[in-house]
Amino acid sequence: MTTAATTGAGTAAPTAATGAQGAAQSAPHGALAPEHPPRLAFAELHPEFYKAMTRLEIAAAKHVDPTLYELVKIRASQINNCAFCLDMHTKDALAAGESVQRIVQLAAWRESRHFYTERELAALALTEAVTVLTDGFVPDEVYAEAARHFDETSLAHVIGAIIAINSWNRIAVTCRFTPGHYTPGGSRR
Repeated sequence: MTTAATTGAGTAAPTAATGAQGAAQSAPHGALAPEHPPRLAFAELHPEFYKAMTRLEIAAAKHVDPTLYELVKIRASQINNCAFCLDMHTKDALAAGESVQRIVQLAAWRESRHFYTERELAALALTEAVTVLTDGFVPDEVYAEAARHFDETSLAHVIGAIIAINSWNRIAVTCRFTPGHYTPGGSRR
């Protein structure tokens, strides 16, 4: 296939045919591994759901600080091993002026607390608790700390943001959207 495959997370990504050829030529230790093709053109096959997800994303982002929203999206995507969303949201964060250092340290934010505000730290803890429900609940202390930094309306918006990115992660990971082709400001349906 020589056309872009619609990914469903808001962009069109080149297929394996166009892949990481440019990156492979400049790889310091030889050619890169081949790029995997997407499994499913989700947006094309289930347009009603995709449009609903897009509306969910718009609603989730509406009243959340854009910097905080990108941190939440990156952290949830790290936990969910969603390479496509990591590619997208780290690029968006950098384009919006986020520092490389804060993005790099995000995976170990508990050890690099001094890079983040108390409000961001509370949102990151809540992001992890909502994303990883292995204990079957969000711990009271995590929720209480978030509630200390966000009024009820703002807290509802942050929770909505966390749920939205987790939904996108599950779509992208399941359909195996290919990372590496997103351009900030690019096409988002």
